[in-house]
Amino acid sequence: MKAKQTLLILLAISIIGLSQAVSAQIVTSNQHQTMSVKTDSRMVYHNGPVLTESAAVYAIWYGCWTNNCGIAGDSAYQFILTDFLSSIGSTPYLQINSTYPDSVGRTPNGTLFFGGSAVDPFSHGFDLTASDIQGIISDQILTSQLPLDPSAIYLVLASADVSSTATGFCVPAAFPHHGYGEVLGTKFRYAFVGNPVRCPSIGASQFFANGTQLPTPNGNLGADAMASTIAHVLSTLITNPYGSGWFDRYGLENADKCEGQFGQTYLTANGARGNLRLGQRDFLIQENWVNDRKGRCAMRL
Repeated sequence: MKAKQTLLILLAISIIGLSQAVSAQIVTSNQHQTMSVKTDSRMVYHNGPVLTESAAVYAIWYGCWTNNCGIAGDSAYQFILTDFLSSIGSTPYLQINSTYPDSVGRTPNGTLFFGGSAVDPFSHGFDLTASDIQGIISDQILTSQLPLDPSAIYLVLASADVSSTATGFCVPAAFPHHGYGEVLGTKFRYAFVGNPVRCPSIGASQFFANGTQLPTPNGNLGADAMASTIAHVLSTLITNPYGSGWFDRYGLENADKCEGQFGQTYLTANGARGNLRLGQRDFLIQENWVNDRKGRCAMRL
């Protein structure tokens, strides 16, 4: 009798152990599936606003941006990125966002223009939260350095000595942070663009091969990589400005689905790769998701 009881106990322990092993395999499988999400799922509209009107883009140079800042940032960044912001509007690239209509069928017109800039030398410290970023913009508006423009996009562009881990900057697999804040009872839309020189293997990986830095179109690793990030976040801001516009079932916004994809490139005069020429400058800009029947990453419709 005792031998039979012992056998039953051993059998029960074996079954429990097998059940736990199977459960562990299921959890591992689910985790693996989560990490291998397919980004070609269709985009879904969540009935909120999209940016259909023409809009000004204002830049706030946060941190150290004089020619005495070393690798943190300098005036060369400002020239390159101001040229980019002054030229990207109404391009075939931004026309991709016209495939994202609002609830009454209005579509983004792709018309952006550079509205001006302001400088903020570390008013909110060296490691920014989303609240800090909103505060930086509010301060510039309240002190009349920048206008309060509810149709605008405000970009906080950080020097390399500024971090923002709370918003995902320099965190692997995180996308550029954007959101909205409020000042004087009026909402404003904004984005944070960190300087990838702080984490080049993450923020400027398109310019590295086997650990070696490649030439960049404008000879400035930080500015050239920031231009691509700006293109990314402008598109997500246009199509999902308040978190209730367009994103897929995994929460990916349009440009998120094309992270790290650059399509066909050409050789620039300095031996770098480029895929977009604006005025007298070349850029290497990530593709954006075309929201048509098939769905695809592209540089134009």
